[in-house]
Amino acid sequence: MNWDQLELNPRIAAAARRALKSVREVLCVSGPDLQRLTGLSRSDVQQLLAAAAAACRRHPPVPALLLHRGQCRRFESGLRLSVGCPVLDRLLRGGLPVGGVTELAGESGAGKTQLALQLCLSVQYPPRHGGLNSGAVYICTEDSFPIRRLQQLIREQSSLHSDVPPTLINRLQFSDHVYIEHAADLDSLQVCLSQRVPLLLARGLVRLLVVDSVAALFRSEFLADNWLERNKQLLTFSSALHHLSQEFTTPVLCINQVTDVFNSSDDSLG
Repeated sequence: MNWDQLELNPRIAAAARRALKSVREVLCVSGPDLQRLTGLSRSDVQQLLAAAAAACRRHPPVPALLLHRGQCRRFESGLRLSVGCPVLDRLLRGGLPVGGVTELAGESGAGKTQLALQLCLSVQYPPRHGGLNSGAVYICTEDSFPIRRLQQLIREQSSLHSDVPPTLINRLQFSDHVYIEHAADLDSLQVCLSQRVPLLLARGLVRLLVVDSVAALFRSEFLADNWLERNKQLLTFSSALHHLSQEFTTPVLCINQVTDVFNSSDDSLG
């Protein structure tokens, strides 16, 4: 991203350019630090942050509800990966968009992992049945891979996909085409995304990437006051996912667990 592309007062852009290496770096520095580094006023820094955020964010996130309402033109058409559930496929207008990153968030036990596992099977069906005729790579960052739940879903494919000929289902070796990776820390995740996953994609072995979960590693590796470094790592991580999705025309699913909220009447709070 070039500084000249910012919709910003040239005076503010010039001050930022002298102090920072790139537009993206603006988003990794706090407001007070930007004031100190650039010599700009608080108002100028707010304009700088807003312009940098708008420039770096090519497209704003799109909630599933807007897809259902038909209020997002860039996702109205194009190849989709079926979720394997007719209700959810209707909600998403056919399934997950192939060129993009989808976040699935919810409380513990809501069924996020179950849905991700179903997608790992759906992607293996031919396009006429909502799949992409390829495998999936599943990156676990917290728990071990739920192999028993996957096997259970495999056994239920005939009843879940009654529209698919049984001979086709029996021919698919589902478990052989789900590639499992474990990343216990950010360094392992970086190696996985920069080396092993691109190799699988380039060879045509997979057309779906699942990360379960994203927030877990960032919560465990960074203290609350080290938010600057955490933001830098998040930017690097998200850029890597978008790059993989666009380069290989592959849907990416990121799972996140929301934090439980306790109200004031909860006795456990003392």
